[in-house]
Amino acid sequence: MSLEKEYLDITFLQENGFIRKRCPKCGKYFWTVDESREICGDPPCGSYTFIGNPVFKKEMDLAEMREYYLSFFEKRGHKRIKRYPVVARWRDDIYLTIASIADFQPFVTSGVAPPPANPLTISQPCIRLDDLDSVGKTGRHLTLFEMMAHHAFNYKDKEIYWKNETVAYCTELLNELGVKNEDIVYKEEPWAGGGNAGPCLEAIVGGIELATLVFMNLELHPEGDIIIKGERYRKMDNYIVDTGYGLERFVWASKGTPTVYDAVFPEVVDEIIANSNVDFSRDDERVANAIAESSKLAGIMGELRGEKLKELRLKVAKRVGMDLDELERIVVPLEKVYALADHTRAILFMLGDGLVPSNAGAGYLARLMIRRSLRLAEELELKLDLFDIVDMHNKILGFEFEVPMETIQEILELEKKRYSITMSRGKRLVERIIERKKKISKDDLIELYDSHGIPAEYVERIAKDKGVEVEIPKDFYAELASRHSKAERRKVKKIELSREYPKTEKLYYDNPKLFEFEANVLGIEGDYVILDKTAFYPESGGQDYDTGYIFANGKKYKVSEVIEVDGIVLHRVENANEISGVIKGVIDAERRLRLMRHHSATHVLLHTLQEVLGKHVWQAGARKEFSKARLDITHYKRPSDEEIAKIERLANREILANKPIRWFWMDRIQAEQKFGFRLYQGGVPPGKDIRIVQVGEDFQACGGTHCNSTGEIGLLKILKVESIQDGVIRFEFAAGEAALEAIENMEQILRESSRILRVEPAMLPKTVERFFEEWKEQKKEIERLKSEIAEIKAEVLLERAEEFNGVKIVAEILDMDMQGLIKIGDVLAKRGAVGCLMSKSEGKINIVTFSGAKYDAREIIKEVGKEVKGSGGGRKELAQGAGQRILSKDELMDLMFRILSKYD
Repeated sequence: MSLEKEYLDITFLQENGFIRKRCPKCGKYFWTVDESREICGDPPCGSYTFIGNPVFKKEMDLAEMREYYLSFFEKRGHKRIKRYPVVARWRDDIYLTIASIADFQPFVTSGVAPPPANPLTISQPCIRLDDLDSVGKTGRHLTLFEMMAHHAFNYKDKEIYWKNETVAYCTELLNELGVKNEDIVYKEEPWAGGGNAGPCLEAIVGGIELATLVFMNLELHPEGDIIIKGERYRKMDNYIVDTGYGLERFVWASKGTPTVYDAVFPEVVDEIIANSNVDFSRDDERVANAIAESSKLAGIMGELRGEKLKELRLKVAKRVGMDLDELERIVVPLEKVYALADHTRAILFMLGDGLVPSNAGAGYLARLMIRRSLRLAEELELKLDLFDIVDMHNKILGFEFEVPMETIQEILELEKKRYSITMSRGKRLVERIIERKKKISKDDLIELYDSHGIPAEYVERIAKDKGVEVEIPKDFYAELASRHSKAERRKVKKIELSREYPKTEKLYYDNPKLFEFEANVLGIEGDYVILDKTAFYPESGGQDYDTGYIFANGKKYKVSEVIEVDGIVLHRVENANEISGVIKGVIDAERRLRLMRHHSATHVLLHTLQEVLGKHVWQAGARKEFSKARLDITHYKRPSDEEIAKIERLANREILANKPIRWFWMDRIQAEQKFGFRLYQGGVPPGKDIRIVQVGEDFQACGGTHCNSTGEIGLLKILKVESIQDGVIRFEFAAGEAALEAIENMEQILRESSRILRVEPAMLPKTVERFFEEWKEQKKEIERLKSEIAEIKAEVLLERAEEFNGVKIVAEILDMDMQGLIKIGDVLAKRGAVGCLMSKSEGKINIVTFSGAKYDAREIIKEVGKEVKGSGGGRKELAQGAGQRILSKDELMDLMFRILSKYD
């Protein structure tokens, strides 16, 4: 079966004079009212005709066009809903929101949960980094764009509307904007993605695709009878109208400017030009003509790298009557201006919606965008800070963001400092690779960026200075982004069950203080017992599992582990095969209570961190154990001691307030609308209904066991705060009895320290400070004395030295550590001697070679290493290393003469 019938079913097209044709260039079918039209007009089958010739009757900016669109669909029965964040917190498979339909995946699209409204309309900011390397060059590519959309979710027993109505809406909207039916082309282009597929029409006007109308009615299935892009699909019970209207493209089409950037954020483009090394105006007729022709040609050429880019430049130069050099003096800097204007807008949304730059996960993508922008700013010699441009976007757009601009400014300033440090270290790193390999490969470029943050262009520049050619691979940054665009799924312990079991009734949800219960044994799976119900909590959400006992057949069995597999709770016990019938379960109450306190304390601490540090703070990981807990959060720097003290104080104030802790089940969509996506701090639970836990003013989707009030937590003590990676801070803490034990331990350390130093605990800081200062002075004196001893020892060795070609040769076995050898070797090198010193210290054979003459200490240590099964390295004047055996003085002197003889 093919999709052809799906398209022919759209009677609206035929009833309104559209005829179906096949494009001789791309071979795809399209619908048009214009009988004389031969090609679909979609680039590369045609070029943009709207540049300099707007297709709408009225010019509009972003805000005007967005409101026009949303109002159009509101008047036609659609409910307007607010945008979702660009950080896809409700998804566990992707980091960024890539389309409006992503807002409703997977639960609404799969039919598990109802939509927030039906039908609905939205203008959803999306970020796609697939074409990152093309931004600025083609005139049309953006990293952030708004996908205006209307969606209808149809079910077997309830259809909202389908294909005919969708195409009618699109046509009517375009007509209202001033487009005649004769100028609209609907091109057939089957869509597939994320396990779904369906027929799709692309609405093309003036050579630009303005809207995509997807009729999602297929699902991936091995026995499906519809083949799309080589995969089999079958019909779904539910079917969805999934449309996407490009806001920025609509604005561009209304203005007919040379590029989308000139249409969407002209003020930002002008501000960058005015504060850069660009020495011309984009309003200059020759400049505007060159950019317009470049955009038109880029639209039909696709890939723009290497020879293709050169071909584009030559064609444009010929069309506008310029030589290639003059054209490139215009387009190359403007491409950087456009890219910077685009990237800074994406950065605003990323940071504004709570992303914190880091080396991993979603934070990697934010840092990638920031560092690309900093590099572009350097190349343009920009007199503005990156934040100035980001703030300008914010003022123009007028959007509301969770994270205040002050925080965004602080993040960008920190990132600029880190970038500067990276660049200062980067040169030597690149030079070392070139020295070692004599080339730079793609893997080197990826390693240098991923591990050290060094941009490929910077590597290319250094390599060129060294006479090494580097070719940056096609779509290099898009590939880097792609590698980090999907969330890594956490591996969980999976046990294959021998048969099907009903889902376990979980008694701990309703009563977390139920420590004894009776249940029926449903089956035994290896060492695991399966019951019809249980009060044992399985490891989940970072909370440790319960332990305790099962009493059965007159015996007592220790429960050593509890896990959950697809809703079925498994209890690990020894001799599990002996257990049957009705059992009695007894939970280790002390362990459960400690875990409960740590779990409730985690909610209190996270809420306090967000209040003190800011709304960019999100949970990045958590663990609740018997004696302590930890909470990892996204934050751009280690909190100060004052901030940590304030966080601990406010968290304990929340505990002392003895606020109630409640838990209840709620429809997923209603919960999201009421509490927002901060619900999903610990991950995204499945299902239509989700369990909400309220701790004070904090609401989270959580399946853990909790206290009945914050007062039951007792006390929270922060034990340690550390940065575990860029952008992630770990708080280690204890609650309740565990906190008391930690405090007692600290007091014991204080008492012991006071006893050793023979002072009262209150005097410890001053005493330790005095001892530390005395130790530093003594250390300086020891170093001075060691240097004097090295001078004296060197003099003695020089007196015993032998000569080789007029150079004094020293070869000695000494009784000292490596630092001592280095000091003596350094003195001997400065005195013009050459040689080798060896010692045996702490079970290691130390080697130091030195040269104050024409010989290279690094070469000498290589030769010595061959003799003693060792290795080393260093500078030309001084090298150090280790070996497996020690030589006698005579053997070492003989070896030195053999080595030096090779060089003369």
